[in-house]
Amino acid sequence: MKKRMMIALICIACIAVSAIVAYAAGAGSQDDPLVSKSYVDAAINGLRNEIGNGGGSADIYTVVEVPAGKKLECKSGTEVILRSGSATAVDSASGGVSDVTAGLDLAGGQNVTTNHHLIIPRTDGRGLAARTNIIVMVKGDYTIK
Repeated sequence: MKKRMMIALICIACIAVSAIVAYAAGAGSQDDPLVSKSYVDAAINGLRNEIGNGGGSADIYTVVEVPAGKKLECKSGTEVILRSGSATAVDSASGGVSDVTAGLDLAGGQNVTTNHHLIIPRTDGRGLAARTNIIVMVKGDYTIK
């Protein structure tokens, strides 16, 4: 009887120690790498908020209205989609504006097609010149001149 009691106490002690170690390690640590989906979602949302707060509107498109005769000058990496109106590309000595949809490099003065995804490769004055009032979606830094 004493032998069975001793084995039972040892088993209970082992279970208790295992529970304490698991609780102390914490979910997601090196000792306990398994985490729940809600933990991962919360971590990703926190990271998105940090990136968004550090870069302004770096992760969302902003709808921008540009009056006729004005220029939308963009910084490096800015993405632009012309939604309405008529505009031409503004290039620099280093090259034009990348039209990713058509697979073209738009030189200065070339018409920009609506709903095409444009990317500005460098911060050197490139962007769009509005021939009429235009509405664009912009992701990144820009100025209207």
